[in-house]
Amino acid sequence: MAKTHTGGCYCGAVEIEVRGEPLEMGYCHCENCRRYSAAPVSAFTLWKWENVNLTKGADFLGKFKSSDISDRRYCTKCGSHISVDHPTLGVDRRPHRRSPEFSVQTKVHLNYAETVLPMKDGLPKLKDFPASIGGSGETVLE
Repeated sequence: MAKTHTGGCYCGAVEIEVRGEPLEMGYCHCENCRRYSAAPVSAFTLWKWENVNLTKGADFLGKFKSSDISDRRYCTKCGSHISVDHPTLGVDRRPHRRSPEFSVQTKVHLNYAETVLPMKDGLPKLKDFPASIGGSGETVLE
């Protein structure tokens, strides 16, 4: 049976559940993620759509389309970021902090060409996205 990880917003009005293992874990350096998180980099886990469930708080889940490939979800009570849905890619991106028992093992940097905080950690730095999801797949130097 696949392991289940749970989490939610700051005030507890919205709760989520993810099953199994993420497709990817890493950092995103794009301007949209920086603006949304008010941070120089945004950590994420990427999950198959069918492995993600909203278990509480559908009435408190706000949404806005932030780009051609991203729908951002948040709690309308406390403002916590819940997810970034990528419907055209069939995946859902969750911030690391939502599942406290989850072991974080980042593997990649996305959109590193846009970085404002260079990080020398030995992980691959992709210029944009992997080729498998429509990006160039090109890497850049640390």
